[in-house]
Amino acid sequence: MDTIDIMLPHYGDTGLLQLAVNSILDQSDKDWRLTVVDDGREPGVPEWFASLDDERVRYQRNEQNLGITRNFRKCVDLVEHSHFVMMGSDDLMLPDYVATIRSMAAAAPDAAMYQPGVQVIDEHGEPVKTLVDEVKRRLYAPDATKALVLGGEPLATNLLSGNWLYFPSVCWRSDIVKKISFREDLSVIQDLALVIDLVQRGEQLAVDPTVCFRYRRHSTSLSSHEAMSGARFGEARRYFAGVADAMDEHGWHKAARAARRHVSMRLHALSMVPGALRSRQFTALRTLLTHAFAGGRKQPAAGQE
Repeated sequence: MDTIDIMLPHYGDTGLLQLAVNSILDQSDKDWRLTVVDDGREPGVPEWFASLDDERVRYQRNEQNLGITRNFRKCVDLVEHSHFVMMGSDDLMLPDYVATIRSMAAAAPDAAMYQPGVQVIDEHGEPVKTLVDEVKRRLYAPDATKALVLGGEPLATNLLSGNWLYFPSVCWRSDIVKKISFREDLSVIQDLALVIDLVQRGEQLAVDPTVCFRYRRHSTSLSSHEAMSGARFGEARRYFAGVADAMDEHGWHKAARAARRHVSMRLHALSMVPGALRSRQFTALRTLLTHAFAGGRKQPAAGQE
């Protein structure tokens, strides 16, 4: 593995962005290159990056707002090295993240994706256990005590039952991701769609329990906002319906059934119900209950609607 491209699509809190960048600058393995693609207009950000005076750090601001998925796709286009990370601008790398990824790649050179151990933190940077993350860990994630290489229908079935990956911490093989990139029609589930596309093409995922990344989960994130409004689940249901048919066509019928059931998405929707009740968001409440209990079914063939 050569230099690792760290791609950082940014929109939002400047303070959290600076913390994220500083965590990259503090890496024990210095063989990385950071590219920040700023989709916002916050004042002082270009000047702060200029003050870093580090040739490994590239910063650019989009002339117009692209939105999350188009900015992700732009970041993929800017990748130049063999492997890259699409880091969140509110997340943090622990000092040995790059070194850990390099070790994982040496142990599993044929993998297309590398998922290291992750610690979940809140908006204040404190470790936190949430219902969503505990369900991921206890019901869906593989054995967290040893390194594994996963793939094929078992992995697709597992992830379509419950996506336990932490997308901003995953390192990707650049050549294969550049061929397909992120789907333009998705905004909050595009990470799972990309992984499933890769797995369907025969690519493998390497997992290592070494904790070297801090994933920030807080109520002001785009995904949290869209979850409360129900938009996240509407997009997810559309995706699961389509990918279920694709899995059947591929001969992966267990994966298709997992997509139609999408149990973890239903549980996630139910977990949002108390918050909707407390805030008296009754429209959101109805939407969440619909997504929690609506049945998954096979899509009718053309002409059979």
